[in-house]
Amino acid sequence: MKLKQSIHIFSLALIAILFLSGCSKSDESAQLDADIRLIEDYIASNNLNAVPTGSGLYIVTDYLGNGKSPNSNSTITIRYKGYRLDGFVFEDTGNSPATFNLGSLMQGWREGLPYFKEGGRGTLLIPSGLAYGSNSPSPDIPANSVLLFDIELIAVY
Repeated sequence: MKLKQSIHIFSLALIAILFLSGCSKSDESAQLDADIRLIEDYIASNNLNAVPTGSGLYIVTDYLGNGKSPNSNSTITIRYKGYRLDGFVFEDTGNSPATFNLGSLMQGWREGLPYFKEGGRGTLLIPSGLAYGSNSPSPDIPANSVLLFDIELIAVY
């Protein structure tokens, strides 16, 4: 009898896990759909020429550049301004470029920056799942925020 109860409890636990993992995936899909609608509305409202990459990321290229393109192992020097859809700027390097290993940055940067070459400029419109997702890294960036980054790729090492 105890074996039958254990199998029943195990079966219920397995069904619950499968159900919850299914909900999680559909929640992510629903969030991505909502983010894409917000991004597309922003693009239309601001008359931008943006190209989707297929993951939810959109890229506006002002100037492609003419040097090397980065890959996930590259160290990059970049100027950028990060802001939300409402225009609130949460970070800006101004005239002081920053240097990073591309592989250590958010997925939206890892995916978007290789579209540029040294000297390139543009904007990355990043859905929340390719940014910080449901995590809020600071009070200035709420959970599930679509983020925009105006970038200038200065150097690739």
